[in-house]
Amino acid sequence: MVRTVLPEQLEPLGELVTNLRWSWHQPTQELFEAVDHELWERVGHDPVRLLGEISPDRLAELAADQAFLGRVRAAHDDLRHYLSEPRWYQDADHEAPAAVAYFSPEFGITHVLPQYSGGLGILAGDHLKAASDLGVPMIGVGLLYRHGYFVQSLSREGWQQERYPVVDPDNLPLTRLRHHDGEPVRVEVGMPEGRTLGAAVWVAQVGRVPLLLLDSSIEENGPIERDVTDRLYGGTGEHRLRQELLLGIGGVRAVRVYCDITGTPPPDVFHTNEGHAGFLGLERIRELIDDHGLGYEAALECARAGTVFTTHTPVPAGIDRFPVELMRQYFGPDATGPGLPVEQVLALGSEDYEGGDPDVFNMAVMGLRLAQRSNGVSRLHGDVSRSMFAGLWPSFDEHELPIGSITNGVHAPTWVAPEVLHLEEKAISGGGWKSATTTVSDGDIWAVKHTLRERLVTEARRRLRVSWRTRGASDAELGWIDDVLDPGVLTIGFARRVPSYKRLTLMLRDPGRLKALLLDPERPVQIVIAGKAHPADDGGKQLIQQMVRFADDPEVRRRIVFLPDYGIGMAQALYPGCDVWLNNPLRPYEACGTSGMKAALNGALNLSVRDGWWDEWYDGSNGWAIPSAEGVTDTDHRDDLEAAALYDLIENEVAPRFYDVDAEGIPRRWVELLRHTLTSLGPKVQATRMLREYVDDLYTPAAAAGRRLNADYAGAVSLAGWKERVRAAWPDVTVQHVESATADAVERGQTLRLRAFVALGALTPDDVDVQVVHGRVDESDALRDPEVAAMRAAEELDGGTYRFEGEVHLDRPGAFGYTVRIVPRHALLADGAEMGLAALAG
Repeated sequence: MVRTVLPEQLEPLGELVTNLRWSWHQPTQELFEAVDHELWERVGHDPVRLLGEISPDRLAELAADQAFLGRVRAAHDDLRHYLSEPRWYQDADHEAPAAVAYFSPEFGITHVLPQYSGGLGILAGDHLKAASDLGVPMIGVGLLYRHGYFVQSLSREGWQQERYPVVDPDNLPLTRLRHHDGEPVRVEVGMPEGRTLGAAVWVAQVGRVPLLLLDSSIEENGPIERDVTDRLYGGTGEHRLRQELLLGIGGVRAVRVYCDITGTPPPDVFHTNEGHAGFLGLERIRELIDDHGLGYEAALECARAGTVFTTHTPVPAGIDRFPVELMRQYFGPDATGPGLPVEQVLALGSEDYEGGDPDVFNMAVMGLRLAQRSNGVSRLHGDVSRSMFAGLWPSFDEHELPIGSITNGVHAPTWVAPEVLHLEEKAISGGGWKSATTTVSDGDIWAVKHTLRERLVTEARRRLRVSWRTRGASDAELGWIDDVLDPGVLTIGFARRVPSYKRLTLMLRDPGRLKALLLDPERPVQIVIAGKAHPADDGGKQLIQQMVRFADDPEVRRRIVFLPDYGIGMAQALYPGCDVWLNNPLRPYEACGTSGMKAALNGALNLSVRDGWWDEWYDGSNGWAIPSAEGVTDTDHRDDLEAAALYDLIENEVAPRFYDVDAEGIPRRWVELLRHTLTSLGPKVQATRMLREYVDDLYTPAAAAGRRLNADYAGAVSLAGWKERVRAAWPDVTVQHVESATADAVERGQTLRLRAFVALGALTPDDVDVQVVHGRVDESDALRDPEVAAMRAAEELDGGTYRFEGEVHLDRPGAFGYTVRIVPRHALLADGAEMGLAALAG
């Protein structure tokens, strides 16, 4: 690769290009545009290509332009200040981790680094950006796919077609990780039959956060190993397994080398973003065994304490599950992977619970077993996850299972249009949106939304023309595109991946009614649609084709468009330009769904089924909730009901409010909703809010737990021995008898006094919690929203039997119930349900 040599005066541009902060920093983007406006547009806002194609004459001209050099120095100084100044994290709790390693199979940072497919990668990218903005010491770890995700186009018949352009690392904002002597870093992972999978390590600098990307396309590898990082989510199950071994095991090894070379503090918390990266736990266990002489059980406790696992999957079909026999090949005696006994590895991912499949290895199950702290990505998804994995803790109610939730957020500087950011800055300076009646007027807000809608219309026409040319149309056939969409019409956006549960075509359930909405002479609606189906998902491709064929109809094609190749670049025009963001998944299968958050931050109103984040933050005044026919078992009938509800909302509530304008042409009641949306949702949907919660609720407790176990490893050895002793003794732990001195009928405000006689076998009262589980009783005689109260040991009786006493204050009328149970207790357990053991009163 022949690189451009920058004049000395312009050398700071090189650092500005290679630090991906430019992707969310508008002044730096404007500086790149000033280098050569036409070239900037031609290279698709890619600064690496910009500097690679700029002419020497233009460089010389810029090097002599004192005004431009001043802008370069200002941007460079601003970046240096951003990278070095203390930020929120530097004032965090002293127990906060020294560093966090964040592993994900994909990262959506910028369109010029195509290493993402959808929401998981975009979320991971926003996670790193928020960490940079807050000063959280984080290291990202992923894979560098030589083909990235596919470029989508359409055939003449509207069928999705895929193209995989080769990604050349030398043309990306990446640097090769090298040892101090200049030799490129190479990490290795063992493969079956004595083979070795090697990988180079590239570094993408995301503001303050390094992102390490492992690349198997190196000469030292054989053909199979070289292709491990060929493409994202492609190939066979075995190919996927190799990718995940490289990500998890190779990723930990890359982190160790990076920290040694740079002097960065080694991470004391490892965050597994979905099960794909779960093998990182095996490598950390191996390190503790080989390098520190720990036994397997103690090493497991050390690794678990400092690990966080986030699940994004609301359906079992979305979890990676590998045949046990395939796992034996990669972890058996002929493999040279992490060097752990294969039976111990298999036990971590075993579905050894009711309804599980004994012949598969479940990556999410392993993730949960290798992490002391885990979470879903919205409150509702936390409920769904506890239900999905309840078999791992069969003695506990679902609400007690050790899977919490932290609702996703989005990185506002990346996704919010500059015009909206300017409005928000004016609002803040005027006292905030609630009080900014003069600083930001209704007219100001509405003018910005019109400008953004115009921009979307222009971009949609451009993309539509390119799409039709790809489909084989000539320019002579495409004059109609000049009239597609209207900047003055209510604009609805719908863009996301196209699995069946997201229901791309729900709006087509009644084509006639949809046409009537689109073509209404007084209150028309226009819809901009985008989305990719997985290359192997023919069902998803059929949904796209069905939508494209509807949008091709000359009767409606000026009011509804499907834009191919949805990605970051398109999204940054689509979210700001929409008035309404539509989301109609099959509840409760949307884990979170952050596209509606991005739209809300740009002054769009959500029209959504109450799933994912919308279920907890919809308040009746920040958009509309599509009623869910969740109890209807016939899926076709359910779709009909929910589609009819969608049409009704658009026709009777959304469109009338949008077109209800005053003499100045401003829809005052609509703008009122926009203000409320920005006020109520603005702080909640931010990735910085999300990351603060991760730091406070998960990272800091994980770091503290890890330090207690890893300081001299005595804590880990002790905890492992204690768990072994408790498991061995647990069959003898029983609740023998429970007594109450309270009458059957009591009054509110009285106290229920209980005595429980329990047998602990070889355990002592210090090893257990004896608890009263109590609450209101529903019609099926089950406890509803139960609470837990601890009982205290009152007397030791004969033969390992003890009497415990406790009290419950009865503060609610109605049917009341309770039971007594015993659970293990230890200062180093994160949760009473952690071991999955409980003895209940009969």
